[in-house]
Amino acid sequence: MTAASTETDRTTAPHQRRSAAIFAALAIMVVAANLRPAVVAVGPLIDDIKVSEGFSSAAAGLLTTLPVLFFGLVAPIAPRIAARFGIERTVFAAMALLCAAILLRWVPSWFALFAGSALAGVAIGICNVVLPALIKRDFSHRSGLMTGLYSMTLSGGAALAAGLTVPIDSAVGENWRVALASWSLLALLGLVLWIPQLSRVHRISTAALPASLWRDKIAWAITIFMASQSLIFYTFTAWLPEFLGDRGMSKAGAGGLLALAQTVALLMSLAAPIVAVRFRDQRAVTFVAIAACAIGFIGLVTTEQLTVLWVLLIAVGPGAAISLVLLFMVLRSSSTAQTSQVSGMAQSVGYCLAAIGPLAIGALHDATGSWTLSMSVLALALIPLAGSTLIAAKDSKMPV
Repeated sequence: MTAASTETDRTTAPHQRRSAAIFAALAIMVVAANLRPAVVAVGPLIDDIKVSEGFSSAAAGLLTTLPVLFFGLVAPIAPRIAARFGIERTVFAAMALLCAAILLRWVPSWFALFAGSALAGVAIGICNVVLPALIKRDFSHRSGLMTGLYSMTLSGGAALAAGLTVPIDSAVGENWRVALASWSLLALLGLVLWIPQLSRVHRISTAALPASLWRDKIAWAITIFMASQSLIFYTFTAWLPEFLGDRGMSKAGAGGLLALAQTVALLMSLAAPIVAVRFRDQRAVTFVAIAACAIGFIGLVTTEQLTVLWVLLIAVGPGAAISLVLLFMVLRSSSTAQTSQVSGMAQSVGYCLAAIGPLAIGALHDATGSWTLSMSVLALALIPLAGSTLIAAKDSKMPV
């Protein structure tokens, strides 16, 4: 081998590694963009679905509850699937399932509607668990930035679903089934972009979750934080359009405001971890976001003025919190395997608890007819969110 060719190898190898890392980051972000639309798209169409199918608010809330419930149910087995088949193949299979699940809701049957929602929850739940472990493994030197980009695209997908679902519905002749099924195109894009990652096979450790982690206060604080922020996000997203409709706002206007709120959440999800990672202790940053959310809820339920401002302030909370909890999983863990384990624990318990939200708030509205009371009860989830912050955001590590 000549000196020239040796020098070429030395210069191109790092370039190729950088290119591969950039494309991997892009693929992760596009997959992340698919982890909210299947759920969020239901909210702007909830009235049409209720009328078409004769559902009560509680039954309609089940469409949002089912995916979140399956996020939690599948979380404990996701690491084992990734250990058996590799992270890259697991994500690919999950994206294929998500495409099929979204298309299943096109079938004119209430059973297909609920089955598609449940299967979408399975697919998204798998990605929810294994992607943070992938970030921990491949981007640990840029954990704040990559966590911010990942959570930003989570919120970006939600914003797209909130803002475009009603226009898509209008464009297809107000056929809500077609409007919901249209989000399979984004899932298909994620599936195609993930194909190059299949040349790599990385497996998550199958080591059993140490009993100490289930007894560890940091792991439980992260879990409670996860449950609280998820409950607020999915419940508020599910019922905000109907809440705004009862206040006289049009379906398009309500969908537009929901999209604007998701855009604020997107910006917060990008900024929060980038700012927070600069500090060894993230409690102050987290409490600022929680305070903004609390002010928003107080304004929303006490006055009908400045509704846009209150909604946007509420969006600050879950927008920042989703990226912060992912950051906590990375910063508070001692290894990639432990990141996967605490991610599985937090998402399993957290999402199962959060799944109660849309159904319970819908049932409370059916019983009382009051969205003011219902939103006030939802705001109480800020209490455990704030309490768990004291431990989850503190500079400390879980035991190995």
